[in-house]
Amino acid sequence: MAAGYLRALAGDRIRVLSAGSEPADAVNRIAVAAMAEEGIDIASAEPELLDPDAVRASDVVITMGCGDACPVFPGIRYEDWALDDPAGLPLERVRPIRDAIRARVEALLAELEPAH
Repeated sequence: MAAGYLRALAGDRIRVLSAGSEPADAVNRIAVAAMAEEGIDIASAEPELLDPDAVRASDVVITMGCGDACPVFPGIRYEDWALDDPAGLPLERVRPIRDAIRARVEALLAELEPAH
């Protein structure tokens, strides 16, 4: 959801990579539905395994409960967003998670691109 928001809000101004330390086989269908309510289509996204080289090449890495499974490299800004995992939750419980993610993405975008 975070990658979907960042792509939608930043367009091509920011390169967005999305991966997980233990990716699921498919994107959570309830997360897809929650984002569709916002006009953002993440249905074609495919979960990917976190690549240490991608982390090394990043300026900012946002984690969501990755813990020790996430590689850490000097000089890279890391933020861990403590959010509930939407897996297995009904849509009405995913919406507040989605909204919290949007707020964090908007704040991050304002920091990265203060002129926009």
